[in-house]
Amino acid sequence: MTAGLPVLTAAEMRAAEQRLIESGETVESLMARAGAGVGEWVRRLGGAEVLILCGPGNNGGDGYVAARWLAERGQAVRAAASGEPRAPAAQAARAAWGGPIEPIAEAAPAPVLVDALFGTGLARGLEPGLAAQLGRLADAAHYRIAVDLPSGVASDDGALLSPVPRFDLTLALGALKPAHLLQPAADRCGAVRLVPIGAEAESDCHVLAPPAPAPLGPADHKYTRGLVAIIGGAMPGAARLAGEAALRSGAGYVLLLGAEGGPAALVARPYAAEALADRRIGALLVGPGLGRDDTARAKLRDALATPHSLVLDGDALHLVTPAELAARPAPLVLTPHEGEFAALFGAFPGSKLERARAAAQAANAVVVLKGADTMIAAPDRRAVLAETGAPWLATAGTGDVLAGAIAARLAGGGDAFAAAQAGVWRHAAAARLLGPGMIADDLAAALGRVPA
Repeated sequence: MTAGLPVLTAAEMRAAEQRLIESGETVESLMARAGAGVGEWVRRLGGAEVLILCGPGNNGGDGYVAARWLAERGQAVRAAASGEPRAPAAQAARAAWGGPIEPIAEAAPAPVLVDALFGTGLARGLEPGLAAQLGRLADAAHYRIAVDLPSGVASDDGALLSPVPRFDLTLALGALKPAHLLQPAADRCGAVRLVPIGAEAESDCHVLAPPAPAPLGPADHKYTRGLVAIIGGAMPGAARLAGEAALRSGAGYVLLLGAEGGPAALVARPYAAEALADRRIGALLVGPGLGRDDTARAKLRDALATPHSLVLDGDALHLVTPAELAARPAPLVLTPHEGEFAALFGAFPGSKLERARAAAQAANAVVVLKGADTMIAAPDRRAVLAETGAPWLATAGTGDVLAGAIAARLAGGGDAFAAAQAGVWRHAAAARLLGPGMIADDLAAALGRVPA
């Protein structure tokens, strides 16, 4: 339900709200929409008693509005506050609530807990006493909802600034924020749903969406669908996994150079640099199982010297520099995990999103920074955030499968940014089809069950 939606930083969200206010809206009208949207989600849970925790800012104001909205519709609801509202709109919302307001330290638990203490833009953690009270009430609730973000989460980088309970549902106000997808905060958010407030959400960062199907017509053949060449090395099984993944992801022809085995549809030949001169190669994949010795370095040099679109993964990322990569004019996709990223780029500052963006600019490449939260960044700062929803991907060989899936889409003529997104989507979708207990071989085969 969030696929394709824009993702805004705290500053971008404030700017969007300010544009609304300059167009004639008021803080009070935005708060009314936010509170009503929260109330509508809470009502879906039935008639269980609701406890809303309200902070001193506008997030707390949203909570007071939601409490009044629910009470007017016959819902059993209580409000508890961490302190007096500071902002005029929040003060007005508290006055309009009209019901009793309990100190959080004295509040009894309720089956449904709504956290409206602090939302976007939190710069420091909750005071220890308040964090403990939030944890106490969350532990006792049957269902937990966070308004905008769980209190104690940093919106732009997903850090936990203080202890944060796990919520069942987080209601993003106006737009999604990076913390809804960045770990460790994403793990605390539960399901994320958008509550529109009328703000124009403009961003060069979006949530990963399903790719458009690869077009196929009666004139297509194996080469127009894309020829993927994969250079094998010290661990040929990795190249085989990548090769099967490329076939299952829509490549018309996959050539293994220096590796054997796998499905009979894989064409295996001994490695020869001359084979890379084939103009029909749509994408060249180097890195899975390559090794890091002199032979591996020579194969990588051969690949870098070609004009082909290139996907670099695994060992290849330890054998090259960003400057060497930036000098290549052809499309390039890099697929590092955190260790490979550090080996290639060193320590970039900032959030995972900002580090991926900086790396993409340094290497003039699309960077897929893998993990439980995966960032896809282009050199022009466009970015896509993806959460797989499949922690069982943390098993050997799944990165080789991802590299093959991306290479297949790149070989078919898509641009590198689109190819990376398509590969990441298919990879995660296949993992969700399989469930826990899968191995990389299963994942490569399951790619054929995901719509192209």
